[in-house]
Amino acid sequence: MVELIGCLSTGKGTWGHVSRLIADQEWDNIILITNEFGKEKFLNEKNALMVIVDARKSLPDLVDDIKTALTGKIKGTEVAVNLISGEGKEHMALMSALLKLGVGMRFVALTKDGIKEV
Repeated sequence: MVELIGCLSTGKGTWGHVSRLIADQEWDNIILITNEFGKEKFLNEKNALMVIVDARKSLPDLVDDIKTALTGKIKGTEVAVNLISGEGKEHMALMSALLKLGVGMRFVALTKDGIKEV
């Protein structure tokens, strides 16, 4: 089972990358860590679960929010993670939450040769 968890936040052109990553692969489960703007504006064609976070919160609070939101939502023991969008604080919070949940990660990205593990 291949599950994708991606950040969908700030960064010029990053939403297009995330959209293609979602569209170009069959995922068993898709979870996007985003904000209110992302929830409202991103074209969520594959009904990804949108986890809404407030990046203005402290890092420990972000970790707790993401961990709580992901509890029971991940079906396997490992997920594919994409961090092309967003900022370091969001990335750290997501990685910390996944590790605290005991979930393994492998990083994936869209390349000129398709979706690749990096």
